[in-house]
Amino acid sequence: MFLRKFFDRKLLDHGHIRQAAAKRSDVEELISDFRAAYTPTRLVRIGGDGDGGYMMPDDFDGITHCFSPGVSITADFEDHIARDYGIKSFLADASVDNPPMDNPLFEFDKKFLGAYNDDIFTTLNSWMTQKLGDQTGNDLVLQMDIEGAEFDVLIESSVETLRKFRMMVIEYHSMQRIFERNSLPLIKAVFRKLHSQFAIVHMHANNCSPLATCRGLEVPPVFEVSYLRRDRLADLATGGVVSLPHPQDHPNVPANPDVVIPEVWWRG
Repeated sequence: MFLRKFFDRKLLDHGHIRQAAAKRSDVEELISDFRAAYTPTRLVRIGGDGDGGYMMPDDFDGITHCFSPGVSITADFEDHIARDYGIKSFLADASVDNPPMDNPLFEFDKKFLGAYNDDIFTTLNSWMTQKLGDQTGNDLVLQMDIEGAEFDVLIESSVETLRKFRMMVIEYHSMQRIFERNSLPLIKAVFRKLHSQFAIVHMHANNCSPLATCRGLEVPPVFEVSYLRRDRLADLATGGVVSLPHPQDHPNVPANPDVVIPEVWWRG
């Protein structure tokens, strides 16, 4: 009995005990939702070959604006869509004073994206309204890499706000929390909201960390997901078989061993 209780509480976070582990069947249900949401589409790589480059749906015609919270040291994605598609990017990050490069199609705010509005934080909807008013339309891009705050943003954002994005790419952090009994229901609810409106078109593990394992299931602690709004699928879905990694995928950290999304997440 002691060994059973210890196993239930031990999570793959460098051996530290965090909280009671989720049931394997509940984690499998989340993973099954990911498989069901995956639809192969025509893709194009946007950004550089390393960190900051993403596989995206080949559906940029008619898009004029991108919202890109999380600036850090690269803006290759935003520079690429400005150069090739004429898309203006709104960037936000309170941890830096300016984007890492100048571009006439960049507009920067020294704020964090979050679940409320104050002097430092702004919600996604408030930021969009500030920049575009009532003319946001339904053909925007969201590129979000905000070091774990993505769940705060996605919980606060309404379906109506999220549907204004034709496509999104989001980097998820600390995904080993799906193995925690108290964290899993909230994470599952976020993904179900997204999957009701968006198809997954690509997944890529960030090799900054090795796979986390619990009860025989594995997850990359950090991974990127590219989405396309479901009403756009008719013209882009290929009907092909999902195969990962994509030939144009590149490791985020060249010096680290590569990490591949386990097949259980995407192979039906």
